[in-house]
Amino acid sequence: MQNKISFKDINKLAIPAIFASISESLISLTDIAIVGNVKENSVEALGAVGLVGSFLSAIIWIVAQTKTSISATVSQHLGANRIFAVKTLVPQAILFNFILSILLFIFTTLFVNEIFIAYNAEGLLLTYAKEYYLIRAWGFPLTLITFALYGVFRGLQNTLWAMKCSLTGAIINVVLTYYFVFGIEGVIPAMHIKGAAYASVIAQSIMLAMALYYFFKYTPFSLKVRKTINPSLKPLIIMSFNFIIRTATLNLAIYLANAYATGYGKNYIAAQSILMNIWLFFSFFIDGYASAGNAISGKLVGENNYQTMWKMSKDISKYAIIISLLLIGICIVFYRPIGLLFNQDPEVIYVFTSIFWLVLFMQPINSLAYIFDGIFKGMGDAKVLRNNLLFATFCGFIPTLLILDYFNFKLYSVWIAFGVWMCCRSFPLMYFFKKNYVDQ
Repeated sequence: MQNKISFKDINKLAIPAIFASISESLISLTDIAIVGNVKENSVEALGAVGLVGSFLSAIIWIVAQTKTSISATVSQHLGANRIFAVKTLVPQAILFNFILSILLFIFTTLFVNEIFIAYNAEGLLLTYAKEYYLIRAWGFPLTLITFALYGVFRGLQNTLWAMKCSLTGAIINVVLTYYFVFGIEGVIPAMHIKGAAYASVIAQSIMLAMALYYFFKYTPFSLKVRKTINPSLKPLIIMSFNFIIRTATLNLAIYLANAYATGYGKNYIAAQSILMNIWLFFSFFIDGYASAGNAISGKLVGENNYQTMWKMSKDISKYAIIISLLLIGICIVFYRPIGLLFNQDPEVIYVFTSIFWLVLFMQPINSLAYIFDGIFKGMGDAKVLRNNLLFATFCGFIPTLLILDYFNFKLYSVWIAFGVWMCCRSFPLMYFFKKNYVDQ
């Protein structure tokens, strides 16, 4: 039994996971950067892409929690040398994801108008949001199946395959978005905001095709669904349900942030779109180490080795904080140019630069939250994560947002509330982990 997970072992999982994570966020950042610089109605187009991107992320994070459950289940069985016991579980879980994605596609496209009105979108902003979403929605089945396959890979202690798929998808998306949005004279017509949506769906299709290749060639699993239900499917669905409640609560906070920002005016939602996507980029970047913690902790649970897990959590937290500080340093050097990369409107940039420092300030605390999120996910302890998010959102984020909004803090209300939210997410998880798993 291992007493310590080495730096090399952690980075073997973390570095590919970082590239996979940032590749996924680069798809949204690319759409925002390119669409935000179109000549025609750039502020409304940027706001629409930001709103749709936030909504898609919210929905996908919620329903893709089966990825986390699959990863935890596979890694725990791997640690216990019982991988054979989940061979029929994997195709059943992937089928569950596919059915869920079809239901989501039907429901959200039927009510697309009502969804974005709920975000306070109106006029041209609403029109653009609907146009963009009705194309992007076709990516639901592609994304959810891909994420389920990524969960299998992570459970098998491999994040390299997901990295290759995501990097390829991100590169293809950057190239196609540019040419689809602006067009090539005489070859491809300029499609404006719709071009960005088509590029994303094509990139997602390629990522799925690559993930299926690695799944069939290198894993012990297949997609043949057996009539007999695997005994681990019910616990996996229960775990997923708790993760879904947790993530739905998380996305309630993001929804309120965007709804309030939209209510402050088009310049505020445009700036919020940039800030939120940079924040998500940071999150995905640091989440690489959380993914390593997720994979390793699941395996250590299978070995019943909690002391090594505690040592690993401290090492991974240290690495994640160092990365967050490096990212903060880069952003301080290029503070204003980062905003100008996404939009040239002086009023949007003014709002962005007045708030960006707050987004940077909270990153080390965010790192701790992501790391311990990943560890508890690896252990399959969905109830603790569910209760922690309920507490952070309803006792931290929402009261702070309402109070500061009442005093007319505008976008400061949103980001100070996010700071309180992340404190409530990180420190209680660290305390609970040490008390209940290490000190016993």
